[in-house]
Amino acid sequence: MRTILAMTWKEMLRKKVMLLTLLLTVVFLIAFWFVADTVGTNDPGAGTLGNGSGLFMQFMNGAFILSLGFFFGAFVIAFLAIFSSFSVIAGEAEQGVMQALLPRPLPRWKWYLGRWLGFVTLGTIYALILFTAILLITSAHANVPRDAVVLAKSFLLFASVVPLLISVSMLGSGLFSALGNGVFMTMLYGAGFLGGMVDKLSGSLSLEEDGLKVLNNLTGMISMIMPADTLQRRMTVELFSLKDMNGLVSMNSGALSLMNFNSFPSNTFVVYAVIYTVVIFGLGLLRFQRKDL
Repeated sequence: MRTILAMTWKEMLRKKVMLLTLLLTVVFLIAFWFVADTVGTNDPGAGTLGNGSGLFMQFMNGAFILSLGFFFGAFVIAFLAIFSSFSVIAGEAEQGVMQALLPRPLPRWKWYLGRWLGFVTLGTIYALILFTAILLITSAHANVPRDAVVLAKSFLLFASVVPLLISVSMLGSGLFSALGNGVFMTMLYGAGFLGGMVDKLSGSLSLEEDGLKVLNNLTGMISMIMPADTLQRRMTVELFSLKDMNGLVSMNSGALSLMNFNSFPSNTFVVYAVIYTVVIFGLGLLRFQRKDL
């Protein structure tokens, strides 16, 4: 299994998808630096820190910069997770790689687990680098949370999308062709993002109670099918300890008006996302065990 994990790492490092991801990351971080610098110039100044408005303005600047950074960072993480694993089974079966490898004394579950661990470990390390870079760039221009426990919980939520998407992608690779699974995963992640965006905007729309209930039910079902975007929103909640601040300040005004922090994904949903990942991983492994290669 360790051999399969190492093979996955070597394959990922030489694939163009990894190179493209790194290039996109560099471009994103450069652009993010200038955005953070621009927003950071809207500092109230040392003379106003003694009053509540000055402190709140600093909080708003840091919250907006970090939220913007992690908003686009989530796309890069999803890009790497999906396009690194969407053809891992179907693509290699079509190319005849598995027919040459699996007849050897290697149980299928070890191959599947080795591949999964390879993708997840590499994606998690990349997520850590990106998470740290976003924090460092923001800290150079605005205030950021510095509590170690808060940062650790936030990173775990930020990186939890990696095993989730890879588990779904590997299950899809056992069900569809490589091209079909790539389209399926892109549409599924896009649907989850769209559901999260509708949920964020619903709080600022002037809708009747019945219409709002329908929207909430719809976004809830989408989140159950693809929890990735909701996990990212919970990461933001943990990063800024927004549950403790709810009711003290308005989160639907100014720079944060499009982020709708008034509805917080619950602990139950986080547990559901963990169970979801485990179940999808198990289904993918079972499907691979029975797949005719």
